[in-house]
Amino acid sequence: MIRKAAGLIFLVIAVLLSGCIQPAGSSEKALESPGGPLKYVAVVDLEQETNAFSPVKTTLKDFQARDLHYGADMIAPSLEQRDQVAGFLKAIEDYGKGSIIVVPIMEAKAASGGPIEKDVYNGFKNEIMTRLRNAGRLDGIYLSLHGSMGVEGLIDPEGDLLQAVRDQFGDQIPVGTSYDQHANMTEKKATLATFIVGYKTNPHRDFFNTGYTSGKIMARTLLGEIHPTMVVDKLRLLRGGGTMMDFLPPMDSIFSRMREMEKSPSVLCVSNFLVHPFLDEPELGWSTVAVTDNDLELANRLADEIADLDWSVRGYKVTQKILSPSEAVKAARDSWLERLLGTTMFCDLSDTVGTGSPGENTWILKALAEEGPDLISYVSVRDAEVVQQLWNTPLDQEVTVTVGGKLEKVYNRPYTFTGQLIFRGEGRDGTKSSGRAVVIRNRGTHLIVTEEAPNTYFPSFFTSLGLDLMKADVVVAKNLFPFRIRFLQYNRKTFNVVSAGTTNIDVFQIDYKNITRPIYPLDEVESWQWKKWENPLQNKQ
Repeated sequence: MIRKAAGLIFLVIAVLLSGCIQPAGSSEKALESPGGPLKYVAVVDLEQETNAFSPVKTTLKDFQARDLHYGADMIAPSLEQRDQVAGFLKAIEDYGKGSIIVVPIMEAKAASGGPIEKDVYNGFKNEIMTRLRNAGRLDGIYLSLHGSMGVEGLIDPEGDLLQAVRDQFGDQIPVGTSYDQHANMTEKKATLATFIVGYKTNPHRDFFNTGYTSGKIMARTLLGEIHPTMVVDKLRLLRGGGTMMDFLPPMDSIFSRMREMEKSPSVLCVSNFLVHPFLDEPELGWSTVAVTDNDLELANRLADEIADLDWSVRGYKVTQKILSPSEAVKAARDSWLERLLGTTMFCDLSDTVGTGSPGENTWILKALAEEGPDLISYVSVRDAEVVQQLWNTPLDQEVTVTVGGKLEKVYNRPYTFTGQLIFRGEGRDGTKSSGRAVVIRNRGTHLIVTEEAPNTYFPSFFTSLGLDLMKADVVVAKNLFPFRIRFLQYNRKTFNVVSAGTTNIDVFQIDYKNITRPIYPLDEVESWQWKKWENPLQNKQ
């Protein structure tokens, strides 16, 4: 750990001393470099994925709990996480020819959740715009965004931020954006950006590469080597593509074709946005993006081809069974060989914290406690009140708690659980703290109660709480995709479990009020074609 920290400190110092980063507002700007006049590009990172149907608002505390840094202070955590900003910095170093200075502005990231409080968003927006104005001369701006962020009372907040940037700096400088693969493209996002870059993996694992591509395009644009020309197609498609994982049918062949497209020197980037269905906005739907070097016809052809491919697999059927909690408990018990060799995992489809659910589903807990007490199971429920109630309770004492149904009361129901308090401490999910947590055991059922929403992205969520994954018969995950890769060492079989909840994967059951109809699969639609935005030679110097 000490060696890792020392290495990170050395890397940060090396990056800062290399001259490619300058604090916002610094007046000591050199005018020339070996490659000619210096160029200055600002970097902003603002990310949160919103579930519009969650009653639990995202607050300033949620950003502070994950990542909230200003100016040069954002560099170290970005390098440590190898995120988009880290990739962008590396590309500027590789392609900037010593002529481009990065001006870090702000980094604010929160876990998926309900809409961001409007005052919090306005505060971030004001901070960003103030720091951009005070940065002095800027030749370009890069914004690392999620693309499915929501704010109380505001449609398309990321488009709103882009509009503020353009209102301040006009159309004369390139503004590049990168987005999560589940971003929702809108007219503002499409027409106010010079170029758009999206993740190409699901589960997402190409954060650095996405930033690197963005930095490469920005550097070459600033140096006059290329002229980004972009086309964005909007599809009348809300859900399709089977599991939508990039390495499984049917999406694997589409992403493979996209990689072939990008081998051409004329193609700067292609992206395929499969949209986060838990937004509720008029422009909700899949989108495809093609960015070329000064070739509008090619950009149109590529964006249309990807859209055609997406449309062709819209009806692909997922073969995996969807089980009720009771059916899942029976299936796990029947999977004796898998349990002998490792563990089975329940994917809690109706309470996926990774897509913004509150994390207090008790339906699976109830089934495991009442129908599978002989199975060793680990199941988490968010309940800050219970954590506080038990925080000073001696270990090994028998306790009775009522969890759930306090934040989201439409689908969740309180459940009373009695057991032995066996652990009390801070949990960790990957590199991030998951807050205070307690573990209560009744026979084989281990109830994990957390202060914050339990992401369960990494095995460390459980191991940091003293739980041995190889001893478990059932482990409950509250995300759709990441656990399928990160738990491979332990997981021998996955069961997809559905109950009442705010992340119902059946879009027919989602109470949309603002989306535009018709849209597939809610309606019969003959063609994907909805909107097309062409952005030829924007910001050409």
